Amino acid sequence: MKVVVVGAGEVGFDVARLLEMGQHDVVVVDVDAEALEHVRERLDVMTIQGNGTSATVLSEAGIREADLLIAVTTIDEVNIIACMMADRLGVGTTVARIRSEELKGEETVLSAQDLGIDVVIHPEESAAAEVARLIRRAGATDMLTFADGRLHLVGIRLDADAPVIGMSMQELAARAPHVRFRIMAVVRGIRTILPGGREVLRKNDQVFVLSLPKYLPPIIKMMGKSERRLEDIMILGGTKVGAKVAQLLSGVKGLRVKLIEPGRERAERLAEALPNCLVLHGNATDIDLLVTEGLSDMDAFVAVTEDEESNLVTCLLAKHLRVKKTVALLSKAAYIPISQSIGLDAAVSVKLAVSREIMRFLRGKHVLSVATVHGMDAEILEMEADPGSPITRAPLKDLTLPRGLLIGAVTAGRHLEIATGTTKIEPGERAFVFVLPDVVDKVEKLFSR
Repeated sequence: MKVVVVGAGEVGFDVARLLEMGQHDVVVVDVDAEALEHVRERLDVMTIQGNGTSATVLSEAGIREADLLIAVTTIDEVNIIACMMADRLGVGTTVARIRSEELKGEETVLSAQDLGIDVVIHPEESAAAEVARLIRRAGATDMLTFADGRLHLVGIRLDADAPVIGMSMQELAARAPHVRFRIMAVVRGIRTILPGGREVLRKNDQVFVLSLPKYLPPIIKMMGKSERRLEDIMILGGTKVGAKVAQLLSGVKGLRVKLIEPGRERAERLAEALPNCLVLHGNATDIDLLVTEGLSDMDAFVAVTEDEESNLVTCLLAKHLRVKKTVALLSKAAYIPISQSIGLDAAVSVKLAVSREIMRFLRGKHVLSVATVHGMDAEILEMEADPGSPITRAPLKDLTLPRGLLIGAVTAGRHLEIATGTTKIEPGERAFVFVLPDVVDKVEKLFSR
């Protein structure tokens, strides 16, 4: 597949990296020569300096032969015009990163389709929704939802005294036969393991459990974590992510939300827009202010400023003051893997939302959605089975499935079940599949006629 990426910033670089890993033909366009040099030094892709809104520049990038254009600059208007140009020049699919909410809702004058955009990505909004889910689940390090919210994937880090340490997957299932769940992945150090029945849990393992929402409280308790409700929450940074998190949480009954924003004018605007949230004007790096405003009395602390180092440092301070849950907004690849090892409970990234959407287009036609998690090499694919495909021929226990593949759940309409050995996938049904990168092609063949 030939892909033109407009924008060589952090998000554009990450998208180009994913495309290069998939052995796609990639051209990156940007006006910033230094950013393009950074891309050339680290990736084997073609770069062109110029404005992504220029037909001449896009033609030089080979836009007429491209299958996909991805516009991820920091300027909405550039992304929109680049997609409009690509659409007129015959590109099959266009993807735009849009921060403004003008293209959302029923009252919008122009839709994304009117502008030639096939997919609009709101990464800040996705990151905020993830933060809100993490706050609602006190014991979770990661939280993803599937099947319109009917299926949840929860990441849990096992403490040294967790009651499940030393237990195998089979023993764990036998311990709670009434709870429908499955451990889909175990991240141990830098390794991602898709566990078999004999795999034994160890301290500091990060386990990813797939289950229905109603079973999450007993699962989290079984893993040795507290599910006590978090009521007092402090948010550092009135960024788009911070404001959205405050909006989502301050509307929940029983939650008390406090937001600190360094810009006076923005703090005043947020105070008007968020009547159920206490908004304070103050420096994000003012430790005395955080302590004075009751950081040590908080149940949760969320740092979502534009300064990642400040997010890390203030979250570590919060953990030192025994705040139960800390969440930091991070995007630098070097920070995310080490965040939990140095004491943070969870990290979210605006780049990941873009990557998930892009990955969906890189997979075959049977892949309906793709999800990834920080630090976990496996992808989570939602796939639909063709009539006559190998996956439909017998129950899962009687099929020869490749290593590096686990099927977590199967859905048909409103029916949803956690997969077991006796589960048989029928034609047209959808499966949620955990798969390591080197066997994705084999999984695609399993679901194909």
